[in-house]
Amino acid sequence: MIAYLVLGATYAFAAAVQPGPLLAYLASRAVADGWRRSLPAALAPVVSDGPIIVLVLTVLSHVPDRLMVALRCGGGLFLLYLSVGAFKTWRRYDETIGKDSGAPRRSLLGATIVNLLNPGPYLGWSLVLGPLLLKGWRETPANGVALIVGFYATMVFSLAGIILLFAKARRLGPQVGRALVGMSVVALACFGCYQLWMGIKGLLSA
Repeated sequence: MIAYLVLGATYAFAAAVQPGPLLAYLASRAVADGWRRSLPAALAPVVSDGPIIVLVLTVLSHVPDRLMVALRCGGGLFLLYLSVGAFKTWRRYDETIGKDSGAPRRSLLGATIVNLLNPGPYLGWSLVLGPLLLKGWRETPANGVALIVGFYATMVFSLAGIILLFAKARRLGPQVGRALVGMSVVALACFGCYQLWMGIKGLLSA
């Protein structure tokens, strides 16, 4: 159970600090509106991911076991691809993210809509979390619950931390944000290698 808790938390942290539509929205709102008015938006993934999870798990629960194993390999490659993109971002990181102060002043609703229109959650649940959740749940429901709790607890706290970070960005400078992206490179690469190894192992034993 602890392993699934750690896997969920690791992926959540890596996903939370990746530059993308949701992060850009949260950063811009934090800079423009301050952390108090922006903090509820950290709950956006909890609100928006429900329909995504139901859709993905409905499809995945009807696919053959061998295809599920192949999806784990695909998920590992996808995570390694993300780690390469994160590394490139780390190399050229600057302060441009979060400075779009002309964005509409929305909070939780706006962040939820941004996340629903973002392909990241669909890819993440289809290639990584969905297969992992089904595998853990079939072993014991506690594993599935641990994955969900680890993922969303870490996601919410990470996004809340990012909001606080960008609200104080003028004093902290870009070094802190760059360090977070660097940590996500390591997390994505490690998680990707783990997923790929487990997928290959499953294919060889099938």
